[in-house]
Formats: sequence, structure tokens, C-alpha cells
Amino acid sequence: MGKEVILVAGGAGYIGSHTVRLLHAEGYQVVVLDNLVYGHRGAIVDEHVELVVGAVGDKELLRGLFQKYDFAGVIHFAAYAYVGESVTDPLKYYRNNTAEPLALLEVMQEVGCKSFVFSSTCATYGEPQKLPLSEDHPQKPMSPYGKSKLMVEWILDDCDTAWGLKSAVLRYFNASGCSADGMIGEDHNPETHLIPLVLQAIQGKIPSLTVFGTDYPTPDGTCIRDYIHVEDLATAHLAALKLLLDGGESVRCNLGTGVGISVKEIIDAAEDVTGMKVPVIFGERRAGDPAQLLADPKRAREILGWEASRKEIRPMIETAWKWVSAPHGGHFSE
Repeated sequence: MGKEVILVAGGAGYIGSHTVRLLHAEGYQVVVLDNLVYGHRGAIVDEHVELVVGAVGDKELLRGLFQKYDFAGVIHFAAYAYVGESVTDPLKYYRNNTAEPLALLEVMQEVGCKSFVFSSTCATYGEPQKLPLSEDHPQKPMSPYGKSKLMVEWILDDCDTAWGLKSAVLRYFNASGCSADGMIGEDHNPETHLIPLVLQAIQGKIPSLTVFGTDYPTPDGTCIRDYIHVEDLATAHLAALKLLLDGGESVRCNLGTGVGISVKEIIDAAEDVTGMKVPVIFGERRAGDPAQLLADPKRAREILGWEASRKEIRPMIETAWKWVSAPHGGHFSE
């Protein structure tokens, strides 16, 4: 019996590329489909992983791939993820994040492929009514980005009822860090994630870091978030895929550590790791930023047998610093 073949949509992106690398190391044959709008060829580091450049919504391309390969399952990362941009250009997000996956699901239905792991987000919950956030928390997303992901969750539920598609919906909290060996990491343009921005400010690539709000009802007045290392996210996707391939039922899980870390704590840890000061400007709160977001990761532990291996912020910053301080400066060549 040959290796099981997995299609990874958006596998040249940040979280996708780490998951592709893990799947390959675990013995799966991996085919990546990525339009390279935000992904990078250089993020596919294993020569035996095939990269197909194209759109998830291209049904003819998809039919050709499903004819060529007998895919055992699909992992879907191919989304736009800038919350602010989704507010100003909602149609871009509904087209790419919600409409394009329909073509993929239609082709999966045609060929009888019934295992689908979906990259979702804690943004589907909206303003927290209780903390930590568990999977039964009401889903009232505040942005088109969050809504575009929640719509796919609804679609997956309906596909399960209609034709037996089994899906694992993984709702991430704040992805961080890079691969332990520094081979792949976070390379966004524009960059909006806190840890890379902190490190860019330390390196002088940006003049300063703006801290939005110092008067939140938190111990140090800055926002608290749940940061999860990208390699832990990859192991969760592997666990979810195995569950589905082994005949498991559909599942919805948070992916977080359950540990809250403030903006100020990240700045302090980055200064400790690098031995350099972060130039900081203190600004007003941003509209829509909750004081705290914290995951209840219990269900992932119970159903997937998965738990984050890194729960402190220092190792996350250490790997991110390894990536951005390398000769490539935290950027892929292509």
C-alpha cells in the first residue's frame, strides 16, 4: 500500500507550510495548491512536495488534481486574514474565504473524498461573553473575516448532513513563532502580528511599536491574548487529519494554550531574549479589541489527544527571533 495523499490548499502560507513539512515528515504524500498571493514558493522546503500554483475555486484544475491523485483528505488554509481589510473590502473576503472553497467541496463530493480539515479562527466568537472561550460560546463574529470563516463552518455542517463529509474545524487563537530549525517562519506583507512587529522595532526595520491601549481591565493595562506556537498548530492538524482518516466524526476544536499573555509581557520577553530595547509608542485603544481572549483547549485534548507543547511566551519569541535575525532577515527569496 502506498502513502496516503493529502491535498493542502494554502500550503505555502505561514501555518500551512509548517503543517506540510510535518505531514511529509510523517510519511504522507503532499500536494500543495496555493495561488501565492500571500504564500511563498520558498516555504515549501521538501523537494518531494508538489506545489501547484492555482486557485481553490478553479474547478477544472481541481478535477484534474483529483483525477491524478486519489486524495485521502484535504486540509484547507487558503484564506485572506487581515481583519481590518475585510471591513473595508468585504467582497474580497467572502469571495476568497467562503465562495472559493465551495468549488473544492463540490469536487470532493463528485469523487467521494470525505475528510476535510478546516483552518478557522477564534474571530468567529466575536466579543467574549465568558472566558475562557469554549466551543459552545455563541458565535457572533464582528468582522467580515470572522463571518467568512463561520459561513464555511455552517457549510461543512450541512455537507455532513447531506453527503457524509467529515470535517475538523480548528479555531486558532494567536499563531506565533517559527520552525525550531529556523528554516521556515512568518513572512507577511503587510505584517500585522504583534511578535514580528516587536522584533522589527528592535531591529530598526520599523521606527517603533505602537501599543494600542494601556487602560484595559487587565493586570498591566494592556490586552491579553492566547499565543500558540505554529509547530503546535501543525501537530493539531495532523491529529485532526488522523482522526478523520480513521473514520472519526466531525469535530470543532479551539487551538490555544489556555494561557493569557499581555502585550507588555511580550515586549518584556522580547527585550530579555534579544538583549535590546523595544521602542514603544502608546496609543489609544482600537475599536473592537477585547481586553482578553483566552482559549479553553480542553476539547482538543479530549478528542484529538492534542495539547500545546509550548505554553510560555519565551520559546515562541526565541524561535521568531531566530527566523528574523537569520541572513534572509525573515523573508523567503520567492
